[in-house]
Amino acid sequence: METPGSQSSLHRANLERVVRAVRLAGSLTQAEIARTTGLSAATVSNIVRELKNGGTVEVTPTSAGGRRARSVSLSGDAGIVIGVDFGHTHLRVAVGNLAHQVLAEESEPLDVDASSDQGFDRAEQLVSRLITATGVDRAKIAGVGLGVPGPIDVESGTLGSTAILPGWSGIRPAEELRGRLGVPVHVDNDANLGALGELVWGSGRGVRDLAYIKVASGVGAGLVINGKIYRGPGGTAGEIGHVTLDEGGPVCRCGNRGCLETFAAARYVLPLLQPSHGTGLTMEGIVRLARDGDPGCRRVIADVGRHIGSGVAHLCNLLNPSRVVLGGDLAEAGELVLGPIRESVGRYAIPSAARRLTVLPGALGGRAEVLGALALALSEMGDSTLLDGGATGALPAATHAFT
Repeated sequence: METPGSQSSLHRANLERVVRAVRLAGSLTQAEIARTTGLSAATVSNIVRELKNGGTVEVTPTSAGGRRARSVSLSGDAGIVIGVDFGHTHLRVAVGNLAHQVLAEESEPLDVDASSDQGFDRAEQLVSRLITATGVDRAKIAGVGLGVPGPIDVESGTLGSTAILPGWSGIRPAEELRGRLGVPVHVDNDANLGALGELVWGSGRGVRDLAYIKVASGVGAGLVINGKIYRGPGGTAGEIGHVTLDEGGPVCRCGNRGCLETFAAARYVLPLLQPSHGTGLTMEGIVRLARDGDPGCRRVIADVGRHIGSGVAHLCNLLNPSRVVLGGDLAEAGELVLGPIRESVGRYAIPSAARRLTVLPGALGGRAEVLGALALALSEMGDSTLLDGGATGALPAATHAFT
């Protein structure tokens, strides 16, 4: 029997610290594990040896700073996690293992706004198809990360705004998917998951404070403060799309006038070009035309960038992040949109905050949210099953890394 403070309980706690550090990072050298956990190099070496002998971790030769080192990652057959990302026009699902490798990933068009039942039916089917295709054992599913394009009420788990997804009124997304898949499901909004994906594997690596701005059908921000997603007490932190830019501006779907979203989101931007470019344009198409030199599309993207920059300036003045990462289709415009964002930040943000800010495009593209969903599932799972020998059998070789 273990008692608090006993050698056995201390050893167990150290095992969990090492497994948790490796699980969240994907892979670490033993020196990095020591720095992350605060354990001594000798203790880490002994624990890694024990975990390797038990089949929990894999150790491979690598180099760090020009010197030989050993990289530690969780065993590829220790378990799997699933990421599900609902966008307004798509559904994307990924299956990954605990070594931060994607085993399968697929995306398909879907009108998420229409019906929650249809969306969850399609998600269940796609998850089942990918699990069957990879041949993984359903018993090895450690958890599911779920992203939805709207705020989630922290206390109830209910989708917080019926104006954003009217067909999902009163829905508890995590409960809905949990009932269909029979495994733990953790839910967050798509901007938060985009921030988490870029923080772990993309343009946010190495920073502790950042904002991920996603511009699509709406405009949202995922906020990272001191290395963790900040959701606020009600789960609505980061709704930058509803910062007021013009009190006499267009009426927003939230009921206010002149929100940032009414100057930057696709549903408001696309009609600006219909008289000159016709119907059927998408934000992706505008970006492509702008990169090819179309003057109208360039002007619209520059205007959108300046408006987004005004919202980012508000963030700088309030939170002073060190990095802003732009996601969504708009990020593909590169400096055509990033330049105007920086211009507005320089004009409206406190100079000391603006000087410390770096504005970058996302590195993960359309995959940021689904990889963030995988990261959410990884961060929420416990370590007891791994340490108690819960994994059996082998998974197929991974097709590609999360990056």
